[in-house]
Amino acid sequence: MVKSSTVTIRDIPAGVTSVSGPLNVHAETVTIETDTRFELVDITDRIRPIVQQSGIAEGTAVLQSLHTTCSVLINEAQTALVADIKHFLEHVVDRDADWLHNDPAHSDCDRFNADAHLRALLLGQTVTVQVTGGDLLLGQWQRLLVAELDGPRARSIRVQVMGIGQA
Repeated sequence: MVKSSTVTIRDIPAGVTSVSGPLNVHAETVTIETDTRFELVDITDRIRPIVQQSGIAEGTAVLQSLHTTCSVLINEAQTALVADIKHFLEHVVDRDADWLHNDPAHSDCDRFNADAHLRALLLGQTVTVQVTGGDLLLGQWQRLLVAELDGPRARSIRVQVMGIGQA
């Protein structure tokens, strides 16, 4: 059994910050390739360099999934917890339930993915994270995760970093 977590360690603790200056915005789209129908992918190490190279010292980073069956969330990436999250979502939203979206009499969708839409409804498509000291402000165990709910597919995540530039 694998027991692992990834820890976010800051060189300088986030403290009280007050800065002013012109608003700067940096945005780009990241593509995530998923391997299975339902998986959680840790994207923290892909997002952190975007934030660090954005030139934003203090502000926010907004991550948005550009799909209705793919979510972005903050949680721990520990193996057992990821399994628990998947189990919870499978328990709350049964894939094989009698969903109207999966019924050709009511829907033109041929993917039979009503469960993916409903799970995404619970998780959401957008996450906002503070940026301080030119880096993401995450708690010790917090990671940025993409929940693939209807894969495998290529998923687009838009990252927009806004704030005051570095001096």
